[in-house]
Order: sequence, then structure tokens, then C-alpha cells
Amino acid sequence: MTASLLALLIFLAILAQVVFFAGFAFLRHWEAYRALREQLDPSETHAAAPPPPMALAVGDGWAGFRTFRVVRRERENADGDIGSFYLEPEDGASLPPFLPGQFLTFRLTVADPAGGAPRQLVRCYSLSDAPRRDYYRVTIKRVPAPPEPAGLPPGLSSNHFHDRVQVGDRLEVRAPSGQFHLGDEPAVPLVLVAGGIGITPMLSILNQVLPEGREVRLYYGVRNGAEAAQLDSLRGLAASHPHFTLHLCYSRPAPDEVLGRDYQHAARVDIGLLRRTLPLKRHQFYVCGPKGMMESLVPALAEAGVAPEDLRYESFGPASLAPQSSPAKEAAHHAIRFARSDQTLEWDGTAESLLAFAEAHGIAADSGCRAGACGCCQTRLLEGEVSYRQPPEVAVAPGHCLLCVATPASDLTLEL
Repeated sequence: MTASLLALLIFLAILAQVVFFAGFAFLRHWEAYRALREQLDPSETHAAAPPPPMALAVGDGWAGFRTFRVVRRERENADGDIGSFYLEPEDGASLPPFLPGQFLTFRLTVADPAGGAPRQLVRCYSLSDAPRRDYYRVTIKRVPAPPEPAGLPPGLSSNHFHDRVQVGDRLEVRAPSGQFHLGDEPAVPLVLVAGGIGITPMLSILNQVLPEGREVRLYYGVRNGAEAAQLDSLRGLAASHPHFTLHLCYSRPAPDEVLGRDYQHAARVDIGLLRRTLPLKRHQFYVCGPKGMMESLVPALAEAGVAPEDLRYESFGPASLAPQSSPAKEAAHHAIRFARSDQTLEWDGTAESLLAFAEAHGIAADSGCRAGACGCCQTRLLEGEVSYRQPPEVAVAPGHCLLCVATPASDLTLEL
């Protein structure tokens, strides 16, 4: 082999290596470019599926209220009284993750039904989807209730969402919070029990855990299929996830609804149904629904031997499930003075909280979750001491109290 031929072969080998590595680098850059282009212009993507749920590395959220824009509205049941609202942050920044089951707190300016000046309300609604980087979703049921003798009519905020909030509107939102959320034992099978609109936090939990392959049973109690939220979606999840069992429980099925085809149980969700249908092994129970269901089912599960760490529950709306007061506390009488309103009233232990006591006497107070989780009802305590029926989930400033979970331990003077 001549020297010139050897040199040519060496040159060709080096050239082949250069071409190979240049091509490899080009492919890597091309894939990165395509990913960036799809982020900037989602219409160019070939897949319409939503992004996978985020990993649950929950941060501190943000302080105060942040402005969100409504980017989508969806009707979620046949009756038309349940709707979902998709919210994106106006600043365009990515959203911090949350724990499935938590809620958002909204500050709303709503029309006064009596024709007076607009009123400002603070209300909480459960997140109904798994954590995403670009949007939050809440699902809200309209509450068509008559006005109460004192205070604002119930359902004012839900009717505001359904009647007034449109795509493009801005809303003021606090960061996700709440202690009713998914735990951290992924190997333990889940039993989710929802009554009515109590399905909303369960949707968040389902959308997070089903892609992970976790065993889940959902018991969803409603009167009939027209009342159920996201019914087609739930049936689709059950069909596509063999480890997910859906139990639809109808207390008043429609004439054209067939047992075994449209629903699984012609009954309300109770401890007897759970005993008959659950296998004998450890489960983690998550229960959310109206007060009647909670007051019967939660104690029954505890009496059946479900460990406290395996039983989490939350009532929606103002009907929070509180521990029973002792007879001594119920019989205690205290003088409650409302400084700003210049009223002194007698506490006789029949009200479930200072917030309920104030509202029953026509004294306005900010409120949100009504369960000690959002801090909206924090009020200056000028004199006296309070006790809490359950530990507050937010920090209470010195010299203040959370009205929604507080009862008087002495005579009090409140700033209200």
C-alpha cells in the first residue's frame, strides 16, 4: 500500500467520523427545536392529549391574590347546573403544583340581590383536575337557594360563576391550600366516596393516580345520572383502567335508567354497601359530600375499625363536619361584644362557631372555606380567649382568631 493511498484512507475515515457526529448533533438540535416550537404553538403538535400530571413537589404557591383569566367553560352534567372553569395566570408564569384534593380561594365582586352596591365575597372551590403547569380547573354546582332572613343568600357565589363569569374574565385567586388531599402511600388501595358535588376533589385525585396504576374504587352517590358530573369521563376512565372500579349509586333513578347498565346500586352510599362490596384488606378512605352523608358514614367507618390515618374527609359548603362539643362547653354562657357593630350578645353554646353566631345575628364577616383552612375569617380578638373545635390549618396572627372554627372560652370582644 502506497503512502498516498494510506493517507487517503485515513482522510476518509476521519471524514466519516465528522459526518456521523455532525449528523447526530443536528438530530439532537432538531428534536429540541421541534419541542420548543410545539410549546410556542400548540396547534402544530400532532397529539391532542393533555400533558401528563405533574410530579407532586409542592411549593409555597404565592402570597395574597393573583389574577387569573378564564380561558374555557364546560357544562359537566345533563341538568346543566354543574360547570367547570379553566383558569390560566394572567402573568403567564408556570403554576406551582398542588396536592390533589385541595381548593382555590376566590375573591369575587358580586351584584347585591337586594339591588344595593356590589358586594365582595371570598369563597373556596375544590380543584377538579390533576396538577398542570399551565392551568387550574374548578368545577362548581349552582345552588338555587332562597334568601335567608339574615346575611347574604346562599348560592350567591355559585350563581355568580354560572351567570356572570365568562371566557376572558379575570378572577382574583389565592394559592391552592387545604388539608384534605392525597396522602403519600401509593401502595395502599384507595376508596373514594363522593356525594353530589363532593365529586370535585375526587376528580383531582383520580386524574393524578390512575395513570400511576394505583388501585382505586369510587363510590359516587347522586339521585340519578342527570345530576352526576363528568359521567362520560368517569365511565371512560373505568373502561380504560382495569384497576379502577366505578360504583354509581342512584337514590332516585330515572324511569329509563337500568340497574347494572346505567348504575350499579339503587341506594345511597352507606357503611352496609361498603361492607358488602369491598374486599377485606387495608384501604385508605377519602370521603366528601353533604352533611347528612358525612355525619353517618364517617363515624361508621371509624367504628368499623378504619384507622384515623386511613380516613380523610371533608364536607363541602358551610356544613363542615366538626367533633361533637362536650356538654359542659355546650352549656357555657359568655358575653360576646362586637366592637364595630356596637352589639353585645349572649353565647349559649348552640352555634357551631363564632362565625355562625355572628351571621345568625346579622353581623357580616368575611369567610371562605369555613373549616379553618383559608384564613379569610381571621378577626382581631380585642379581649378574651377562644378555643378551637379543630386545629386551624393556617397560621393565626397574634391577637387574632379564626371565627369559623373558634368558640369562646371566656367573655369576648371582637373587632367586628
